[in-house]
Amino acid sequence: MKVMMRRNAAGVLSAYVPKKDLEEPVVAQEKVDLWGGTITLANGWLLALPEMAAGTALPITVEARKLSGE
Repeated sequence: MKVMMRRNAAGVLSAYVPKKDLEEPVVAQEKVDLWGGTITLANGWLLALPEMAAGTALPITVEARKLSGE
């Protein structure tokens, strides 16, 4: 699924899923540099993010895979 990853002015990382019109903050991430690991959203979704360079600028839309959640 397409997911836009972005960071707000306060530095909070969030994910926006346009197809569901859903924006949720990221509450946990597997890897410090974000890419190639999993993230957990506030609503309980677990998403796998693609491998990308560590310095990839945000906001960016990526193809993520939903592993679990509602």
